[in-house]
Amino acid sequence: MPDLSAFAITRKWPAQHPDRIQLYSLPTPNGVKVSILLEETGLAYEPHRVGFDTNDQMSAEFMSLNPNNKIPAMVDPNGPDGEPLALFESGAILIYLAEKSGRFMPLDAAGRYETIQWLMFQMGGIGPMFGQLGFFTKFAGKDFEDKRPRDRYVAEAKRLLGVLNLRLAQREWIMGDAYSIADIATFPWVNTLIGFYAAGALVGIEDFPHVNGALARFLARPAVVRGLGIPQAS
Repeated sequence: MPDLSAFAITRKWPAQHPDRIQLYSLPTPNGVKVSILLEETGLAYEPHRVGFDTNDQMSAEFMSLNPNNKIPAMVDPNGPDGEPLALFESGAILIYLAEKSGRFMPLDAAGRYETIQWLMFQMGGIGPMFGQLGFFTKFAGKDFEDKRPRDRYVAEAKRLLGVLNLRLAQREWIMGDAYSIADIATFPWVNTLIGFYAAGALVGIEDFPHVNGALARFLARPAVVRGLGIPQAS
């Protein structure tokens, strides 16, 4: 049985199954990327809820794993060369788990790099910009009298949706016929934009039919349905 006692995070979130991947997360757009991929691959894992309401992400135990105090983070007790591996940053975790499982990442070098390209598009564009728009529609920013900051993020969200819509015009998924980590990274954010943030009308989501179609296909996947609720509320 693997020994995870060297990882301080296990003192706050003890591993009941130390032979499984330990996931520290919340069901946010970034968090569910990893739980969805784990559900899709069937890799054994144990989820732990990192409560923002209790500032768990600022605890010494969590920050020993991720000094950037963001979810998700994970420990794989059976990492490269059989040694435990700790990772943070959702994009890095997706690449690692796709390669570990041999799924949702093309095996040829060109396809692999193209998939990573679209993963970076989500990480550097869709995630940050949709998140900022969420601040101005759902959270404290909605009360700002000056709407110019909000409108900047609305315009950028529309632009990014346009890029994605064009990409999907002749494809079922971002990489074509094959569902990949690019989709698993992107569509939780699209879903949150028009659902939790209630910004669909603001960005004119009906103007992006190919995005809507791919989102519907994504949300119909059983592993996605499961992953969207993990970790469960404590």
